[in-house]
Formats: sequence, C-alpha cells, structure tokens
Amino acid sequence: MPSLTNILGRASVLSAPDKEWLHQLVGDWQTVSDVSFSDLLLAVPNDDGRVTFAAHCRPATATTLFDEDVVGCESTPDFQKAAWATLTDGVERTVSQSAFSLVLNPVRRGEAIIAVVAVAKAHARNVVPSQIQSDYSEISRALVHMMATGEFPFDGRPTGYRHGTPRLTDGFVQIDPDGVVLYASPNAISNYHRLGIPGRLVGKVLAEEITETIEDYSVVDETLPVVVMAKAPWLTELESHGAILSLKAVPLRDRGRHLGGIVMCRDVTELRRREQELVSKDATIREVNHRVKNNLQTVSALLRMQSRRAANDETRAALENAQRRVATIALVHQTLSETIDEHVDFNEVFGPLLGLTREITATGVTVTSHLSGDFGRIGANKSTSLAIVLNELVSNAVEHGLADGGHIEVTASRDGDLLSVDIEDDGRGLGAQGPGRGLGTKIVRTLVESELRGSIRWSGRDQGGTRVRLTVDVGD
Repeated sequence: MPSLTNILGRASVLSAPDKEWLHQLVGDWQTVSDVSFSDLLLAVPNDDGRVTFAAHCRPATATTLFDEDVVGCESTPDFQKAAWATLTDGVERTVSQSAFSLVLNPVRRGEAIIAVVAVAKAHARNVVPSQIQSDYSEISRALVHMMATGEFPFDGRPTGYRHGTPRLTDGFVQIDPDGVVLYASPNAISNYHRLGIPGRLVGKVLAEEITETIEDYSVVDETLPVVVMAKAPWLTELESHGAILSLKAVPLRDRGRHLGGIVMCRDVTELRRREQELVSKDATIREVNHRVKNNLQTVSALLRMQSRRAANDETRAALENAQRRVATIALVHQTLSETIDEHVDFNEVFGPLLGLTREITATGVTVTSHLSGDFGRIGANKSTSLAIVLNELVSNAVEHGLADGGHIEVTASRDGDLLSVDIEDDGRGLGAQGPGRGLGTKIVRTLVESELRGSIRWSGRDQGGTRVRLTVDVGD
C-alpha cells in the first residue's frame, strides 16, 4: 500500500530535510483544503523524470472530486509536463480536466522548489454565499502563496497537540495585522458567545474582547496573546464562565511581512470534563488498589503474629498456611494493579511466588527451584486461582517431599488456552497413601475443577520423587 513515507523514500532527488518539510506540509495542509473548498494533491519528482502523487487531502467543507485514491499513481502527460515546468520555474499553471481544473503551485523550501501542490477546482462549484466565498478565497490564496515562498508549513511549530485541536469547520475568525476581526464564521460566533463575548465580532479587536471576558481568578496560558493576534502557529486553551475553548492560530505572511491570520476555535468544555472524570476515576482506582494492597499486607502480618503466639504446632501450621495464601493473593493483586491490561504475563507472577513459597516453607533445609517454559498471558479472573493452586502444590512438595532438602522443577507449556504445568521434586515420593487429604489438597482440587476447568494428577518419578501434572483452561 503506497504511503507518503514509502513514496518519499524512493525519491532520491529529495534530501532528508526536503522530505521532512513535505511531511510537515501534509500534517498542516488540511486547513488549506478546507478554506479553499478543494482537494489538494501533492506531486513529487521521481528519479525517472516523472512525478507521482504522494498525498491527497480532501476538504471537510465541500464534496471531494476524487472517488478513487490517487496516491502512488502517475498523472496524465499534460499534468506531467506542467508539473515539471512548475518545478523548474516556480510559475503557477492550470491543467484542465473534464469536470475540474488542477491549479499547480510550487512548494518551496528555502530557495529550492521541491514539489508541486495541485488545487482541484470544479468547473461547476457548489453554491457558496458570495461574502463567505470572498473571505475564504482570500485566505486560501494567502496560504497557497506561502507554500510558494517557503513560509508554509510553519517551521518550528509546537508538537504534541492535545485531543480536541480545532479545525476550520469548528469555527474560525480572520483578523488583520492589528488583530481586528475581518470575518467570523457562525460556529466561531457561537463558541465565543459561550465564552461570554456577546454580539458581533467583526470590526472588534479579538484580543481585547477576550481580555474583557477573562475572569479575575482564571489561569491564563502565557501563549494566549500570541495566538489571539495570530503572531505564531501556536495552540492554547482559554477557560472562562464555565466554558473552555481550544484556540489555534495560523499566521498569514508574505515574505516575512505579517498580514494577520486566522484563529480557529473549538468548544472543548465537555471533552475536557470527560477527560477530568477519567483522571478522577483512574486516581480512585489507584487509591482502591493501594488500600487493598495495604489491607492484604495487614492481614498477612496479623496471621504471622498470631502464628508465633500459637500454643501448639497444628495451630501454628494452619496460621502459617493461611498467611502464605494471603501473601499469594497480595502478590497477584499487586501485579494486576500495575498494568492497564486485563491480562498479565504470568511468568512475572510465578517467578517471585516460587521463590517466596520455597523460602517460607523450607525451614532449616536447602531447597532449590527452577522454572522453564512459558505460562503466557492469563486473564485477571484466572490468575489468582492459578497462583493459589501452584502455591499449594509447591508448598506441599517442600513440606512433605523435601523435608531434608532437594530440588523442585516447574515446567509450563501453552497451547492456545490450554496450559499444562508439571511440578516435580526429587524428594521421598508419594508412598502408598498417595496425595494427602488435607485442606491444601481440597483447595487445589476445588479450584482446578471449578474455577480453572481442568484436571490434576499425582504420580511417582522413576528417578524418585513426585510429579504433579496440572492441565487447565486459562481462556476468558
């Protein structure tokens, strides 16, 4: 699929700064298309002596003249001839088609002509009020002329515009070099009315009208004077009387001489309100996660303290097991709370969990462990259950199989939503009684069969020790 980057990449006749200039042009030229009610076509020279259409901009203010995509295509011989002539001498030319004409304008960077922008003008145009047509045409001619003099696009303009940047159709005013409003679109008048500026704008100094409506306690962006006088291609926001306007300036120049400009505006009150709501909700969720984490840590600490005060070994062991299970849930919750996704890389959960379980359970003996394979990404609703199951299996292996120390090997393999996990130890083995009948085993069986929709099987190893094969469905 042809793109501007791909087409420019094949145009070795253009330097890297030339290509960057054309990227900036395409990033800014929607305003030119809208104000001229015309499609814009960017034609760049090829190494073979022809020109290719590298970009196409359709107007938001009129019907496009091109139903098909022309990017990457070559034009007619008449257009080729006229385009190369304009690339050579910088003179505007017109190429007539059946239903429209293409007005070819040079694109200059510095002293060099590097491309051609064709403005498509229909022979029979939509009916536009004469006064509006005159105002728009004046702005259009000024912007196209700035392309030819190398003053458009704007070099050094700010980047990273926020969501809600205004376009011409959102509303705009045209001002003269002194900041007096020459024309205000109906949408612009409505926007400024919401800001608290009554009446007509034409004939008034926009900066003065805005200054009078700013409330005493309002925080004003330092770039506001530059924008409302259209001195630089800047973006700002203004809040007053409960309304927020996004303002963007497009200066009009002629070889360095300031001719005024246009100031586009958009009412972003509701947009910013929703953004603030999202920020508030995000802060609330973070606070809830922080409190849950602290509460789980508190419960774990209380269980640990109680186990130390237990009068007999059975009570102490039960409390320690409960403390370990709470710590497992806390670890999964912490991992999930640190991601914006509903899924978590379970390797990041089980790695610390394996070490934590081994260290807590093995007292006075040396137990080593190794994890191989990949658990993959698992949803939040399955991660906690799986972590508890694996915690129980590892702790049981350490407590009952590796009382004198040893090694635990965990191997995970994933096939779509089907996860298989082998937990092997080189300890004393199952014995004739098989797996235990305690609370840990009941927890494992219940979670595997009900929550994880899987199966579990204990068996002995030929080399000695125990193997547990866990097969579960981790799909959503």
